[in-house]
Amino acid sequence: MRYMLMIHADEALEAKMTEEDMGKLMEAYGRFTTEIEEAGVMLGSDRLRPTSAATCVRVREGKTLTTDGPFADIKEQFGGFYAIDVPNLDEAIAWAAKIPTSEIGCVEVRPIWEMEDCPAGDPS
Repeated sequence: MRYMLMIHADEALEAKMTEEDMGKLMEAYGRFTTEIEEAGVMLGSDRLRPTSAATCVRVREGKTLTTDGPFADIKEQFGGFYAIDVPNLDEAIAWAAKIPTSEIGCVEVRPIWEMEDCPAGDPS
């Protein structure tokens, strides 16, 4: 089963990290990425730029509206992900617990809904 491991962290906390601490965090991510690749379960991953670089798109009455953002007042921001293919939720949780940011933020584990299994009109 495929899962998305969504990494959430406080961008303000990251911005205050020393160059040395950021280097240690990136080294930990490098080790984790190597481990998950070698295990053969990683489908893909990426780090996102900060929310200050985001653009929100909304369509209202046929018009496309864009705003800088998001501007939600939240403590932790979505900053990256790993997509994995593992047998079950327990294994997905075990991988999520190894992501370095799980110690200072959180990792949301969510099953990917296979499109062929998604009921028409109700993807909930």
